[in-house]
Amino acid sequence: MERSLLQPVSVGIVAAVVGVTSSFAVVLAGLTAAGADPAQASSGLVVLTALMGLATFWLSRRSRRPITVAWSTPGAALLATTGAVAGGWPAVVGAFLLTGALIVLTGLWGRLGSLVGSIPAPLAQAMLAGVLLPLCLAPVRALAEQPLLVAPIVVVWVVLQRFASRWAAPAAFALALGIVVLLADGWSWLQPPTLTVTAPSFSVAAVVGVALPLYVVTMASQNLPGVAVLSAAGYPVPWRQAMVVTGAGTMLGATAGAHTINLAAITAALPASPEAHPDPARRWIASQANGITCLVLAPLATTLAALVAAAPPGVIESVAGLALLGTFAAAVTGAMAVPAGAEADPAARVPAAMAFLFAAAGFAIGGIGSAFWGLAVGIVLHLVLTARRVSA
Repeated sequence: MERSLLQPVSVGIVAAVVGVTSSFAVVLAGLTAAGADPAQASSGLVVLTALMGLATFWLSRRSRRPITVAWSTPGAALLATTGAVAGGWPAVVGAFLLTGALIVLTGLWGRLGSLVGSIPAPLAQAMLAGVLLPLCLAPVRALAEQPLLVAPIVVVWVVLQRFASRWAAPAAFALALGIVVLLADGWSWLQPPTLTVTAPSFSVAAVVGVALPLYVVTMASQNLPGVAVLSAAGYPVPWRQAMVVTGAGTMLGATAGAHTINLAAITAALPASPEAHPDPARRWIASQANGITCLVLAPLATTLAALVAAAPPGVIESVAGLALLGTFAAAVTGAMAVPAGAEADPAARVPAAMAFLFAAAGFAIGGIGSAFWGLAVGIVLHLVLTARRVSA
């Protein structure tokens, strides 16, 4: 391979491997908690990985820009804490379909994107932080309950956070899988890729408790930051095309258990950086390699899911929690940010604090999970307190 191609191709492969392995456990936990059985969760992972690859390849080739598509890790975390809803897994699949339709509509109708953008960023971040808190507590609890199994995973993660942070979560995941293989009875975890289709249904609880929060968290924590990352690197994102492709991809994969694909945020920075190629016009090749790598990884998702299912309690949950710590820290920081000039007002952070507490509480009212109620309470408090300051 020519030297001019070797650099972007290698960067694209690394970005794909890191992106998949660092949050694989989170996505599997989310699909399982939402009601998917092992076959349905495996199917979702296979289809998600394939859709990521296809969308990345298509968008980067059409635009000649290093656009990368990922699954919604915050969305999977939301599913993990929301749990089962009225109507079961078919209703969750229906919520995935609606989420994809909303993303497509966002690309076609500018007012919807403006409406999402008008939600105060601290409230969206507070909801995300509340959703992530129970997951990020998992390593702490598992360390107390399974110290011999979990401590090595935590140590590897900490060491690599210090010396090669990009590989911390993938290495922790690899070690966890190694532990599972050593403890497994035989080779039954070797599984061919599976595809399981579920007919969708629709319920109010799933629409309000899953689809709307999933749409908001995907837009606020993935698509908008993804645009910002690429813009900062000098690459304007073709917004309409990106939303239509990722939204349509989400709808296409929903019945197979795939929850959401979207613009990559964190991993988007690598293909768009000088590490991919000194010439900005050649960096899109890294995204092409990223897409192809995802397509290669997709058939392996079923085997990885079987390994995760065979893991002792707490082991994989620890990996998921460690992988989300950085996102949790960023969300907490963003939640506590206040508008310029409001620093002296003690009430400025109250809406975000309440949104965080409600989202973290993990309750359901009328079958609707706490993530929605957290965002709703935060918005109401924000409007009330803002009106009070204006009238004063």
